[in-house]
Amino acid sequence: MSALIVDSPTRDAARPILSVLIPFLRDDPRALLAALDTEAAVLNGAVELVVLDDGTADAALTAALTDVVAAMALPVRLITLTANEGRSIGRNRLASAARGRTLLFLDSDMRPDTRDFLGRWAALIRDADPAVAFGGFSLKQAPTDRKFALHRAMATKGECLDHVERSRAPEKYVYTSNLLVRRDVFDSEAFDPAFSGWGWEDVEWAMRVSRRFPVIHVDNPATHMGLDTAADLARKYEQSAPNFARVAALHPDILAAYPSFKAARLLKRVPGLGLWRPLMKRAALAEALPAKARSFSLRLYRTALYAEVV
Repeated sequence: MSALIVDSPTRDAARPILSVLIPFLRDDPRALLAALDTEAAVLNGAVELVVLDDGTADAALTAALTDVVAAMALPVRLITLTANEGRSIGRNRLASAARGRTLLFLDSDMRPDTRDFLGRWAALIRDADPAVAFGGFSLKQAPTDRKFALHRAMATKGECLDHVERSRAPEKYVYTSNLLVRRDVFDSEAFDPAFSGWGWEDVEWAMRVSRRFPVIHVDNPATHMGLDTAADLARKYEQSAPNFARVAALHPDILAAYPSFKAARLLKRVPGLGLWRPLMKRAALAEALPAKARSFSLRLYRTALYAEVV
């Protein structure tokens, strides 16, 4: 597949120990790039960015990003693809373009929660050289629009956890939104390209990796800015069901301990589940209902979707 490659003026001379890998599709990563570039002076070439446009096909955005990269103090490589390759293949491509011994997967809709975000990661590499580390994510800077209230409530309860809580199930709370991976680990366990759509490819990867390498959790969060409306979140859950089935087939021993799997197996026994499922979705989308009722309905809808495939 053809690709346009643009490098910043500082890239050739840099000798990075950490490569930050940022994929995007129909997003604008300029705000993230600007936030990261504020650390350039203290990093002194120890951290590079590799940015992948996975087939957005927006000439104006490509031109704007080319100008941004040319002006950045951090070493940067921008790769623009003519067609979409998908989440797993795209991240594997990013890793192959990186020069650092350690990789940081960072989603384009993330924003660092501290001014020394990259510096903290670089210090961890120098001090501990972990195989895999997840920094966590928050909603501190995320939009508070009412249309995102359901996603905010669900993420706060189930995903925005501190590093102590995440450490209790290390492989479960691993997302590519803010994930540090040593190159030798990634070379031995890349993302599975058989996953398509949204969801579970990062958790499945962590399940594989956790069988061979330690997975640690640290306190170096970034904000997830890309909250979804209730309807968009429901669509993502619908996309994730086949991926959940793949995880169940590949890692039945690990998934058997997850509440989502146990609940899906129980719900599978409910007569006429296919008739109830649209009602669960309708309740989740009903803005007139209390937030707790909508959250419960959406979690139940997700579980009903998974019940169909386990």
